[in-house]
Amino acid sequence: MAIDMGILQALAANVLSWVFSTFLPAFMPKLLPAIEAEDTSTRASAESETNQTKCIAIGRPGGSEQLRLIALQPGIATCGYNIKGFKCPFTKPLKDDTPPDCVVLQNEAFSVNYADCCIRWGLYESANQFVGWPIVPGFDVAGTVEKVGSSSSFQVGDKVFGCTLFGAYSTRVLVPSLQLKKIPEGLSIPQAASLPAVSLTALYALFLAGHYGSHYKLTNRAILIHSASGGVGSMLVQMSKILGLNPIVGVVGRTQKVEEAKRLGCHVVIDKSQEDLWLKAEEASPQGYSAVMDANGVSTLEESYNHLAASGRLIVYGFHSNLPIGRAALSPMEWISMAQKASSMPKFDPMDLTKSNKSILSFNLSFFADETDVLSQFFDQICEWIQQGKLAPPRVVEYPMDQIVEAHELIQSGKSIGKIVLTTPAEPDTI
Repeated sequence: MAIDMGILQALAANVLSWVFSTFLPAFMPKLLPAIEAEDTSTRASAESETNQTKCIAIGRPGGSEQLRLIALQPGIATCGYNIKGFKCPFTKPLKDDTPPDCVVLQNEAFSVNYADCCIRWGLYESANQFVGWPIVPGFDVAGTVEKVGSSSSFQVGDKVFGCTLFGAYSTRVLVPSLQLKKIPEGLSIPQAASLPAVSLTALYALFLAGHYGSHYKLTNRAILIHSASGGVGSMLVQMSKILGLNPIVGVVGRTQKVEEAKRLGCHVVIDKSQEDLWLKAEEASPQGYSAVMDANGVSTLEESYNHLAASGRLIVYGFHSNLPIGRAALSPMEWISMAQKASSMPKFDPMDLTKSNKSILSFNLSFFADETDVLSQFFDQICEWIQQGKLAPPRVVEYPMDQIVEAHELIQSGKSIGKIVLTTPAEPDTI
């Protein structure tokens, strides 16, 4: 079996962070590698200096001590990995050479996803494959267009939101125009920043399940949604209601989240901390489910599959239960636990899939660099639903940008509801 050197690097770096944070916290600053694009001059720390991009960069895998708020050298912004001529996460000095199909965005808010913790730990494959270290995490952006390329349809001053393939933890981001939309009327900047990744994930999941983008409706319209009050889950519930699915059965892990799932539109809410999840799921839809939406991983995948109806589809877009909850740095015991969970992941036999007429599909939108046309069309649908009042943003918990550690701690706790959004400082001067 080939050894994954990226995993070994992540293991060693995280254990080092854990050792220092537990036994030698005074030496933690020594774990912060230099970042070449950082401006370390005296000007960078002057209070009057605003003409610089500020971003949160991670120099190597590890705990929350790796989340550093830094100022970049003049003229540099952050960017995703899919912009030709630039090496993610930092651009060259932009000056007047904005790529024709891109905009420079004064980023006023960005969201925090659980994936960002996985990126920091070194466990996010697309980040390792396309970016490496250092990295600026984040996918969701919302703010004001500062500069436009010659073929961009936007104008300076437009309020827009959308996705970047990493680089969103920043006050200034270079983004392809196709990955942005104008903010619908009635949405605040933080609400707009909460939406793109979770709404696109939810709609693509429903597309894979056969409930969106087809003129033909499956006979069975029941759907089971794990983590129904979370970011993606809240979008899935609302979209399932728009698409006429019934019953919409939402699963939550804490009693405090039951009312939120009902408010979103679940016909049945199962509180798995108090009830037998699969018994209640069978009661809610005795004939099984046409779709089960599962980002849990090892804790529920097998039973999620077992509770599909004939022609049903299990849609997988995460593995939260495989990973530790409430841990900033991963100790040796966490790595042993993750290895044990990985070894006990269910195995699905293609012959059984055929006999039972069931399907398993999985995806990760951070690999969709070549599918931006598809996502742009999906994004148009999301904006239309928002404008029609059919789709509302998740509940938003706001933090200022310099409280990134607290934001990561909240999302790692498993206790957050909706979306965590960080707001950036006042607008910088134009590059």
